[in-house]
Formats: sequence, C-alpha cells, structure tokens
Amino acid sequence: MFEFQQYLGFLLFLTVLTIGFWLMIFLVGFVHYWIGGAIMELIKEKRAKKDAE
Repeated sequence: MFEFQQYLGFLLFLTVLTIGFWLMIFLVGFVHYWIGGAIMELIKEKRAKKDAE
C-alpha cells in the first residue's frame, strides 16, 4: 500500500496533470478564437478595399 508521502505525491501529480489538461483546452480554444477573428478582419478589409475601388 502507499505511504503517506507517496499518496501526497500522487495527489500532486494528478493535480498538475489536471491543471495542465484544462490549461491546454483553454489555450486551444483561445488560439482558435484569435485566428478566426484575424481571418474575419482580413476578409472585411479586403471587402472594404474592393468596395472602395
């Protein structure tokens, strides 16, 4: 069976793993949102430039 220090180490490992997982999910979502917004802005600029001509 686990000793108390091994149990705490295992809990720390699970905590770090869980925080890393949710941080990765958050960052992936944020990057997709950022790239999508940049593409939409480029399309709007090209459309405005085309309409101005």
